[in-house]
Amino acid sequence: MKLNVDNSEQLMQVAIEDSLFDKLKYQVEKDFLLANIPLQIPKTLGYSEFIALIREKVYYLMMEHFAEYLNLMYIIDIPESAFQNIEITDTVDVADQITLLVLKREYKKVWYRNRYQ
Repeated sequence: MKLNVDNSEQLMQVAIEDSLFDKLKYQVEKDFLLANIPLQIPKTLGYSEFIALIREKVYYLMMEHFAEYLNLMYIIDIPESAFQNIEITDTVDVADQITLLVLKREYKKVWYRNRYQ
């Protein structure tokens, strides 16, 4: 499976078109909980608010709790090679790029589970 998306909004559009947005929210919440990072995602949350919630949490973890951030990346299973492609400008932009990596990986998990169920 190859995702040709440039940002989180495009990825959310793909998830909505595939009717996997709710499953994606559940998967993200589940993996954050596995990393012992509580993340309350309301059922009625729209995709732009969902992206903002993840971005804010990633930014907070990067700045305040780096060990938990690394643990989360491990649990979500983001490959180290993906981090090499991140353009380092400022922390907010890095958090945005990490959010895309998180959502891409979580979407792949959901897509494969849905496809081969």
